[in-house]
Amino acid sequence: MAGATETPVPQGRRDSVSVAVSHRQGAFTLDARFESAGRLTALFGPSGSGKTSLINMVAGLTRPDEGRIAVDGRVLVDTHRGIFVPKYRRRIGMVFQDARLFPHMSVAHNLRYGRWFTPPAERYAEMGSVVDLLGISHLLDRKPSRLSGGEKQRVAIGRALLASPKLLLMDEPLASLDEARKAEIIPYIERLRDETRIPILYVSHSLAEVARLASEVAVLSAGRVTAFGPTAEIMQRLDLLPADERGEGGSVLEASVASHDERFGMSVLSSAAGEIHVPRLRLEIGAPVRLRIRARDVMLATERPHGLSALNILAGHIEGIETGEGASVRVRIDCNGVPVLARITEQSRQMLGLRPGLAVFAVIKTVSFEGNVAAGARADVHL
Repeated sequence: MAGATETPVPQGRRDSVSVAVSHRQGAFTLDARFESAGRLTALFGPSGSGKTSLINMVAGLTRPDEGRIAVDGRVLVDTHRGIFVPKYRRRIGMVFQDARLFPHMSVAHNLRYGRWFTPPAERYAEMGSVVDLLGISHLLDRKPSRLSGGEKQRVAIGRALLASPKLLLMDEPLASLDEARKAEIIPYIERLRDETRIPILYVSHSLAEVARLASEVAVLSAGRVTAFGPTAEIMQRLDLLPADERGEGGSVLEASVASHDERFGMSVLSSAAGEIHVPRLRLEIGAPVRLRIRARDVMLATERPHGLSALNILAGHIEGIETGEGASVRVRIDCNGVPVLARITEQSRQMLGLRPGLAVFAVIKTVSFEGNVAAGARADVHL
């Protein structure tokens, strides 16, 4: 975190997280394997898919029947070698759905509580830097009863950070918040992802959250990791997503702010796929952003449209067409090397004569980007 005065996390590559475990609990069997380079890795899937069971094993709350878990090469569990590091020695910070703050303590005392369990020589997180990162300096003298849901979660994150963890586990931290409070806290999680070297495992069943926050995604279903990879790749695999979330799937694009139009309340983004207009962003020119384009929001045309209200028209060619559910098909478009996914009807595909290799234009309404544009990753600022 910017402005820190204490020892930073050691230099080198960002911590990796390696998980390969099998565990049976009643009728449910968890068999999960993935290796992440760190930053923010989402464990995504419906309720009952094994997400929370998996992070409980990483945290040391559950001992797996068989397997190995390591963070940056430090082995936490290896059943074949008889290794099981106790939870209090794992240096893992946890943030739950509910903040679990001590009601009789002030915010400042709740924050300092996290430091008490870390030997002074191993501490790297500094109180002032954490408070600044999370924007909670004005809350330090308050008791939890005087905090909003979003403020409580920011304090809970701060307490976890001040334990100077080597890994942060976040178990659906936004699930209990309404949309307004989610919008309040997500930018702080983005800062945590971008400005620290702490790897994060983030549990969620919301694809919108995952698309905005995650660098990599492990998709869980019935206790198994059915897919693992960069967020942009997983977002396009609609077949991997739960039925109630497939409408949120699509493409993730990296872009930067090129200009602002104050008259119409718009921002213009520059991307490899082309120029994109979005509702006004409170970001500086040149700032990196991540765009989510839902497949359901993309229309296709075989000629450049004219007299159209949609401002975003991206030129490309069809890479492939896949059969979807019911009357729909999925069309993958290459827009100057950037993949864009469209979900249209089979009738529209036949009417337009769509086929691989055909030049097309992807049309996206500007209003479809509301809530689907976020600040992109920045250079690391160490704790």
